[in-house]
Amino acid sequence: MSTPTSEHPADPGAEDIAPQSSAGLLAGPGEEPLPGRSSAVGRLAATVERLRGEVQAAHAAADGRALVELAKGILIERLGCGPAQAARQLGELADQAGLSQLELAADIINQSARDHVVGITGDFVRRTSGDDPYGGGAGPSVAVRLRTAESAALAAGDTQTVAGSLLEHALAPLGATAVAVWTVGSDASLTLCGHAGFSADEAGRWRYVPPGVATVARQALDERRTVRIPSLAEAGVPSIGHKQTPNGGRVALPAGTGGRIHGVLEICWPQQLPPQPPAIARQIEALAELCAHTLESLPATGMHLPSARELADVSELVDLSDGLYDPALVLTPHLGAEGHLSDFRIRHVNGNFVDPAGRPRSAVNGALLLEAYPMAADDSELFGKIERVYATGEPFRAQRMTLTALVDQVPLASVADLSISRHGGSVLLIWRIEDETARLASLLQHAQRLGRIGGFEENLVTGEITWNGQLFALYGRPATGEPVPLQDLTDHAHPDDAVTISRFLQAVLHHRRPASTAFRLMRPDGVTRHIRVIAEPVLDADDRLLAVRGAYQDISSQHWTEVALAATRDQLAHTEQESAERNRLALQLQHAIMPPARAPLDAPGLQIAVRYRPAETESLVGGDWYDAVVLPSKRILLCVGDIAGHGIDAATGMVVLRNAMRGLAVTGAGPGQLLSWLNIVAHHLTGQVTATAVCGLFDPETRVLRWARAGHLPPVLVREREATTLPLPRGLLLGALAEAEYEEAELQLEPHDTLLMYTDGLIERRDTAVHESLTQLLVTAQAPAQTLERRLDRLLTHSSSDTDDDTCLIGIEVS
Repeated sequence: MSTPTSEHPADPGAEDIAPQSSAGLLAGPGEEPLPGRSSAVGRLAATVERLRGEVQAAHAAADGRALVELAKGILIERLGCGPAQAARQLGELADQAGLSQLELAADIINQSARDHVVGITGDFVRRTSGDDPYGGGAGPSVAVRLRTAESAALAAGDTQTVAGSLLEHALAPLGATAVAVWTVGSDASLTLCGHAGFSADEAGRWRYVPPGVATVARQALDERRTVRIPSLAEAGVPSIGHKQTPNGGRVALPAGTGGRIHGVLEICWPQQLPPQPPAIARQIEALAELCAHTLESLPATGMHLPSARELADVSELVDLSDGLYDPALVLTPHLGAEGHLSDFRIRHVNGNFVDPAGRPRSAVNGALLLEAYPMAADDSELFGKIERVYATGEPFRAQRMTLTALVDQVPLASVADLSISRHGGSVLLIWRIEDETARLASLLQHAQRLGRIGGFEENLVTGEITWNGQLFALYGRPATGEPVPLQDLTDHAHPDDAVTISRFLQAVLHHRRPASTAFRLMRPDGVTRHIRVIAEPVLDADDRLLAVRGAYQDISSQHWTEVALAATRDQLAHTEQESAERNRLALQLQHAIMPPARAPLDAPGLQIAVRYRPAETESLVGGDWYDAVVLPSKRILLCVGDIAGHGIDAATGMVVLRNAMRGLAVTGAGPGQLLSWLNIVAHHLTGQVTATAVCGLFDPETRVLRWARAGHLPPVLVREREATTLPLPRGLLLGALAEAEYEEAELQLEPHDTLLMYTDGLIERRDTAVHESLTQLLVTAQAPAQTLERRLDRLLTHSSSDTDDDTCLIGIEVS
């Protein structure tokens, strides 16, 4: 911070540096400045730099003089002396204390004020002994910084100047490089009203943030607390300047007074933010409090904040509430002794308001909300919602919210639709109590429509019959038609149901007991519907039958569903029997070709072991296959493949491809050519099955493995306790195209090397990517094993696959 004292010059060396840096504006790299014009530009730039430095020094001197003059005023009041004597006294005291006059002035102001800054300064000095807690070295005390920032902010004419003062005097010594001051709109939007350290273009892009957009400042506003983000990149929350300092830290604090948040103070650091000492956190909170008072009293850029008098004027809101048809309350904040929001005053209740406790409106009007309705603190946090709306300006809407009123110490609950909104400095609370009778009637009507139910009542004394609208629709009659009496029910039913209806009528009309039956209704439009009728008698005090009440329900869908289910059940039983037979045949075929256990293959210079684990569920019999055979050329054929699909088709496709590979291998062709021929077999001779495969030919004399793949997972090489996957040559899966070429690769194996070939049933998981499963396989494979057989058994034991698929595994170990 620059001060007007001689020990701290405002801009040292500005005149020496500026001409030298600007003289070369018209010269390129390595060139001499152009004569004449370049020197003139340099002199002009130097002049601009000098004037800028003088302006900055003047601002700093003005800020410092404001504190010194305030301290002089305190001495005049305390000592009863004149201005000149107070100035001499301040100078003498500063010399005796070994402090500058500015630092002594800050101490005098602190002792006199006893405000929030005093506590922060004392705690800061005790913890840091005047040093920067972030390692910035010695500098002006926190008291001087805060008092200077306060003085500059109070003297500022707009929030833009306030932001610059906060950054220069108080935040830059803490390592901050930028600051943004946001104002909160009535719709909870954010407007950038002041900034420092950001470019004009960046500030223009962030001048307005609509409601609901998640930013650092929005998080502080919504949570109504200090939000500390060590790194923007790790948090993934955008904000102003995030492209300039993507790994920088942020601190955002709501700036409010009396329970209302006027804005948000956001501070930017260029690097990751370390944990902040409590003294620094309280210092930043003091700046937010200063910012709040500034926002309350100063107009923001392009905005106008209402004054305290305007906030207190609720006459327009009262007129608005009186024009509503729903009950409404106009609330204003009630502050406690320390200036914090403690309750809301009920300033007005409209004419439609009815107190749940039965009190007159005059008894409620003017009372505190929690005093009049103490249960508001527990009504699904109703008071907290009102407090949040007042603080942030974001309206709240809710349907069917439970409200509770305390009547003679007994809570009475009701359901209401709620609306809370802020207007200036007041809150409008509107609710609509739900009519329980109307709601139940609506629910009943809705249930009757969904269940295709029609109700009726037949007065047997007067003969009057009452049907609801749904019953006319069931009968296919117009709403103006005549209802059908119960005695005439057989005339509208299928003839085969006459006996059933007769028993139903006898039970209701003669035996006078509730009964129900199902029949087929023959409608006038020729449509037959299956109907269930339920009725109960209504008796008088002398046990005489007066009326019958009941309901008809259309059960046609249920009837036809039962018929369809019966037919489907029979068909399903037949299909299950066929499916079980097919699975049994596929499993037998699979085990005949590849038994789950097999003796080790005897090959010169090579140990070969194979494992086959069938699917746990017989219905998932697949087409996984393997082969390991010594060819007439003494080379060893190693193959693993996987047919797409399950069942008998996959099993038969596996047999075809496995036998075809064996037959093609005796030609002496390489693995690439073998897969190319096998692709033709898969595409043309097997009903176009698709499959993946890996094929290798090992020469025992040279220990060279030539191999190729068709869309299969890479083999794994274990060498000296390190497992790696082999680089993948190009190769399309089998059967996809009529013709395909396959690239070959060679691998020089060394003694004690182990090579693993496998199908995806060994590693595949539904919730894990393939590369993650491969990484887990490599960790298991590189563990030491006494024999090749035990290594394969360990791989199967530690397999994390959860697809219940077949698994084929071939392991070879060079002797």
